[in-house]
Amino acid sequence: MELVASAATAALGAVVGGGLAWWYRGRSGPVPAPRRADTPGSEPAVAGAAAPASDGATAVRIDLDQDGRLASFSGPLRDWLGDEAETGGGRALARLRLQALRIRAAPEATGRPIEGEAIAGEHPTVLPTFELGEEGFRVSLRQLPGTGNGSAATGSEARIASVMRDAPVGVVQLDRDGRVAGHNRYFGRLAGFDRADALAGTAFLDCISPVDRDRVAAALQSTAADEQVEAGLGAEAEAYVSLFVRRQGDGGQAGMAGPGAIVYAIDITQRRILETQFVQSQKMQAVGQLAGGVAHDFNNLLTAMTGFCDLLLQRHRPGDQSFADVMQIKQNANRAANLVRQLLAFSRQQTLIPRVIDITETLADLSHLLRRLIGETVTLELVHGRDLKPVKADVGQLEQVIINLVVNARDAMPTGGVIRMQTSLVATVKPLRQGEEAMPPGEYVLIDVVDAGTGIPEENLARIFEPFFTTKEVGQGTGLGLSTAFGIVKQFGGHLFVDSTVGAGTTFSIYLPAWSGEIAAAAESGEARFDSDLSGTGTVMLVEDEDPVRLFAARALRSKGYHVIEARSGEAALELLEREAPDLDLLITDVVMPGIDGPTLFRKVRETRPGLPVVCISGYSEDALRQRIVGADGVAFLPKPFSLKQLAVAVKRAVGSSVPIS
Repeated sequence: MELVASAATAALGAVVGGGLAWWYRGRSGPVPAPRRADTPGSEPAVAGAAAPASDGATAVRIDLDQDGRLASFSGPLRDWLGDEAETGGGRALARLRLQALRIRAAPEATGRPIEGEAIAGEHPTVLPTFELGEEGFRVSLRQLPGTGNGSAATGSEARIASVMRDAPVGVVQLDRDGRVAGHNRYFGRLAGFDRADALAGTAFLDCISPVDRDRVAAALQSTAADEQVEAGLGAEAEAYVSLFVRRQGDGGQAGMAGPGAIVYAIDITQRRILETQFVQSQKMQAVGQLAGGVAHDFNNLLTAMTGFCDLLLQRHRPGDQSFADVMQIKQNANRAANLVRQLLAFSRQQTLIPRVIDITETLADLSHLLRRLIGETVTLELVHGRDLKPVKADVGQLEQVIINLVVNARDAMPTGGVIRMQTSLVATVKPLRQGEEAMPPGEYVLIDVVDAGTGIPEENLARIFEPFFTTKEVGQGTGLGLSTAFGIVKQFGGHLFVDSTVGAGTTFSIYLPAWSGEIAAAAESGEARFDSDLSGTGTVMLVEDEDPVRLFAARALRSKGYHVIEARSGEAALELLEREAPDLDLLITDVVMPGIDGPTLFRKVRETRPGLPVVCISGYSEDALRQRIVGADGVAFLPKPFSLKQLAVAVKRAVGSSVPIS
């Protein structure tokens, strides 16, 4: 018999295998309690009880009566078959008895030994050989190679065996047919069972998720001494493990090297989750960069389209034959601008124009549109909370989030129902967590959108904010709605959580930070004053690398009375200023330009012209600009695409008014 070389494998043998020799003698009449044959005063079952086995392990000898019950034994029976064996109980003895009774009924059972089926005890896996006599059974059990080291698993090895049984790593003993001969408690828990022997006799591949079975089967059939493969456990891959397959012995069959194998299973579920999240974040970043780049180029084109439409409308007034055509072009350009904003919102790079707003007034104004959107079969209930604080947000983007959530709630109730939208002021003292999202403590204005629809299955809850993920039928959803809403809320500094129960409904909760600062009172009156008179005077330097945008902006400002100096790049602007040294009243610069960009340009210009007002124009978000101009005062931001009127208002505010530059 082969001895396992390593102490760890020997200890594993003590967990799932060992070497034994058993003898049984039949008895008739009442069955007394089992007796140790090597105890003083007891009758030994066979002369020489407790003799050493050929492999150095102490032999165990047992008598079975005619009914297959344990009559007497010698040797360390408990070490091999479990704590119940010495009292005649336990799963191993029960299986042995069934085999004995089955063999007794066979015609060929008399007069010669018959090999039975392998039995996995708590420690060894043994193969019994039965000899049926007149009074009962004589059974010899042979340890399967690689399943233990007999009763030599005492002392230090016994302690190692105990450690392996309770170790935080799964250990499985497989027989030559790929079935589980034994396993420790940790593997049972990984596979979803509490009992240590729950999987005994089960095909090991049945424990593996269907999608990974082919790879694990290939690893088991490989002739290499050691194999490693990653796989999920269970039909739904509830746990993910790294499997190390180690061969035992030589001369196996059916592709199995040797009579069996030991499989070590290391739990890598958390690592797998982190890898999935990292891959998802990479995809989000790649798609966001693509969306941001496309949106930036589109914003330049749309700025020129809407701008030149405004110039045409100055010549073609209402009633003119071309007025309707120009308006159609401008309206479609504005629709395209809205689509671009959604792309930027998805990538969390949209241009926000945040202002301090009252949530109660905003939702009340929006409720009229929402009731038209949800139809007649669905009712909208709006419940306003008391003592709400204002929030700072972009009204248009916030309305887009609310509309998206309400439309989703409507779609979740195809037969009708009630959508309840309610607000409240909440204060948290501990971080609020949902999945990987954590909301820091603070004071928030909460907007709940509650429906009584079909609900969201638990397996989809973790994915609903992923881009392009949708449970709707083909052609009925893009999968961008919730991911866009999530991006918008995050840009506000808020958080979007979801709670759903299948068949009961779903609640989306928007947490927006409560605004505790001052509210500017002069903004509206200033805007009204600018609307009445957009003309002005002064010298403006316009730096823009996109020719259509620069041509439109220069013509628009000249038409309002300004003297405009144009430059196609930051380098060209610095050269003009150094050569001509004009007196400037305002610098208008694009943020993203090849070579010297906008923030670098106005810092260099302000070295010789301190305090010069600056208006930065960009198709990217204001947040991205603010991070690059920390500590700079007197810098305004004008998002693309902008109209002639918006450009004139921004310039007049910066040059000829006392309204503070934001």
